Amino acid sequence: MTQPVTAITPLALRSALGRFATGVTIVTCVGPEGQSIGLTANSFQALSLVPPLVLWSLRNSSPSLAAFRAAKHFAVNVLAESQVELSRRFASPEADKFAEGAWARGVGGVPVLSGCAAVIECERVQEVEAGDHCLFIGAVRALFEAPLQPLVFQSGHYHLLGEIL
Repeated sequence: MTQPVTAITPLALRSALGRFATGVTIVTCVGPEGQSIGLTANSFQALSLVPPLVLWSLRNSSPSLAAFRAAKHFAVNVLAESQVELSRRFASPEADKFAEGAWARGVGGVPVLSGCAAVIECERVQEVEAGDHCLFIGAVRALFEAPLQPLVFQSGHYHLLGEIL
């Protein structure tokens, strides 16, 4: 057993939180001028089954924050293992992120990605300021799932999901 961390610094907290494995998503919306907006996020989770609610968070310093705050809808595209390069692309400052991938329009015109493990299309019902992030809560309006292995992220690295034998 290691010694407990006595100083809870942002770096120590990030390291400890990184031990928790998450799925990888590309969250999308339509910007105020009709442009597609999207970013890689692993801060996604279920909130409620009845009513069907999900949430995700975005740093207050993100250049995409204003677009997501203005958008009435968003989609959470849960990436499959084969989509690791799209995850990297949407985490980068690439100008035309949507030039790669097979995109269609979903609820409210939001971009939805083909080939995902799941797509959850939402109407934004609430946003909550929480520390250095904004939480977006969405009511699920449409969903899709495929029998594909999801992409996993843990301790700063992508991983493939394996079965326990």
